[in-house]
Amino acid sequence: MNSAEATRYLVFTDLDGSLLDHHSYSYQDALPQLRELEMRGIPVIPASSKTRLEIERLRTELGNEHPFIVENGAAIFIPVGYFDVQPPATVERDGYWVCEMSPPRSQWLELLRDLEEQFSGDFDYFHRAGIEGIMRMTNLPRERAAEANSREYSEPVKWFGDEPNRKEAFLQGLHDGGARVLQGGRFLSVCGDCDKGSALRWLRQVYQLQQPDRPCHDLAVGDSGNDCAMLEAAETALLIRSTVHDLPLLQRTQGIICSADYGPAGWAQGVASWLHQQQLRNREN
Repeated sequence: MNSAEATRYLVFTDLDGSLLDHHSYSYQDALPQLRELEMRGIPVIPASSKTRLEIERLRTELGNEHPFIVENGAAIFIPVGYFDVQPPATVERDGYWVCEMSPPRSQWLELLRDLEEQFSGDFDYFHRAGIEGIMRMTNLPRERAAEANSREYSEPVKWFGDEPNRKEAFLQGLHDGGARVLQGGRFLSVCGDCDKGSALRWLRQVYQLQQPDRPCHDLAVGDSGNDCAMLEAAETALLIRSTVHDLPLLQRTQGIICSADYGPAGWAQGVASWLHQQQLRNREN
């Protein structure tokens, strides 16, 4: 069971700022490495703040038929039949086995409406901003802004206020209302008690349960604070350099790769480095 053929490898990846360029949302620089992973039979599993519709479109473009994690770990979508047996704690819906880890979006919209008067002018969120507002905040074209607004479990919030104390009070109000708030590259994500790390651990266990005698090595790729839980949970963490913010701060000190380049170019570079490490490990074993 020590041969490369007997080992399972998994790549869990953030999208915006990692696999996708922060400004253009292009993945062109990562395409050769993506094709290499597919050729090797290594699943690339998106784990993003993006919605199901957004990730489905990207998967179609890339020919990716693997599971994916939406809205910062709020739910995991596994194509029906991907595994021999339907994983426990999932429901079948729209051609997927779905594991839901967060209450619905409506719960967070109600909470945000309750905070609007107290923090008037300090924040906006996708549902209130509408398609036009989302286009302004993200530079997405109309169709993709609509996809970004098709959220099922969470709500992106843009904070405009410049007083740290007010932001802290706002975050406390969200917390008191039962929400967990994750800081992404552009937005706060308001959701339930979930994160990409919990989703990674759950899905990794599902892979392992399907073939318990097969060793599993995984890589998590991310560039910002909302990726930290995932980067901590994986065997190896790949940190992608950003043109707009610092590398995320991790508690771990081992099993870390930092890209030299930015965005998808750094993604390809870091994944290639990880694959090389795995090849060396197999030779040693």
